[in-house]
Amino acid sequence: MLPRAENRVTLHPTRRDIWGIPVLHIDCRYSEADLARAREQAAAIREIAATVGVTLSRFNSRPPPPGSAIHECGTARMGIDPATSVLDPNNQCWDAQGLYVTDGACFPSQGTQNPTLTILALTARACHHAVSAVAQTERGTAFGLVGDTAS
Repeated sequence: MLPRAENRVTLHPTRRDIWGIPVLHIDCRYSEADLARAREQAAAIREIAATVGVTLSRFNSRPPPPGSAIHECGTARMGIDPATSVLDPNNQCWDAQGLYVTDGACFPSQGTQNPTLTILALTARACHHAVSAVAQTERGTAFGLVGDTAS
């Protein structure tokens, strides 16, 4: 999928879990460009199969529903502006200081290879940032924590 601002995760305006916390609302759809690319890929696969003499016994030319792939990215994009991103450059949530998102959700886009090493590097950087932020204050108030966090 191409990155699109319309694909996002927000807090549901009315639904809450058993603790009263808003549940997630996922809004994710394929764009016309995504569907056109899927049609082109399907045509290319059929052409390759015909060229090498392979009979395709089962073939679905439509992409699977969003959420079916293992490396989907971009639902909590990292950026420099809270108006256009969910996370700051340290992967900390703009709206929930102390909450870090370091999986593929933070990627504004993605290449074709597995993102694991990048995710590990982002996690290490986010951990360093969190520890540094807490160390800057005696009582951990960098994230608005209440009480003594030294114990």
